[in-house]
Amino acid sequence: MTIRQRISDAEWQARLDLAACYRLVARYGMADLIYNHITVRVPGEEGHILINPFGYLYEEITASCLYKIDLAGNVVDKPGDVPYEVNQAGYVIHSAIHSARHDIACVLHTHTRAGMAVATMECGLMPATQGALRFHDRIAYHAFEGPAVDEAERERLVADLGDKDVMILRNHGLLTCGRSVAETFLLMQRLETACKVQVDFLAANTPLHMPSPEAVAKTARILAPPTVTDRKGSEASLGNWNGQREWSALLRQLDRDDPSWRECTLCVRGALPFSMPAPSGGTSP
Repeated sequence: MTIRQRISDAEWQARLDLAACYRLVARYGMADLIYNHITVRVPGEEGHILINPFGYLYEEITASCLYKIDLAGNVVDKPGDVPYEVNQAGYVIHSAIHSARHDIACVLHTHTRAGMAVATMECGLMPATQGALRFHDRIAYHAFEGPAVDEAERERLVADLGDKDVMILRNHGLLTCGRSVAETFLLMQRLETACKVQVDFLAANTPLHMPSPEAVAKTARILAPPTVTDRKGSEASLGNWNGQREWSALLRQLDRDDPSWRECTLCVRGALPFSMPAPSGGTSP
């Protein structure tokens, strides 16, 4: 029996969304080989999340090859005889947030060049561009403690995140979380773009023209999600953060290029793409 045949329609949809997100992170240059993770709650199953096997490139992830684990890191369901396990660092970060933030469905963490650069800057993300102002006063920061393999760090990470949906992990990378996979990906794509622009304008080594405090406040108000501030009229449509319109377009893009993210016969049979050997381990979270 295949994964698809033994799970609910709701879980299959979650798997499709998550597999698409992995492919899109790779397509938009935000992947770090086999490292990092994106997780989503399994609908209707309290305490269960979906995560990637620690050994596949993001461009290889499909709906069928995702692991189902509980918040203690135990594998609940996996396809066939795939020899890969769950990365401990991924479990530490993601399970901490899923355990504490029941309003969050999806968590996405990256190690991009621009993201790590901004994470190393004392100033963090600067309120210098319209794209960055989307996150004004909405970014949490977490101090670097080394690779995230210590479960004792979970409480500090959750406390630093608070009720925010965007976090910069100092000297480490970026993290976003949202009420859907679509929202979480769009948050990360916009955050990554803002970081790239900041690295570019700082590299230009020229005086900066910063927006006025009034423009900062207005832009942050307009582009904030509906849960943050009450907006009416034309401003409300500008801050649509659920990402569904963009998500539909992105899925069409994936299907045009390679629709294999929707299924994976190899994974269902328990075979590995390209006959890759299983890694002995790794911790890059």
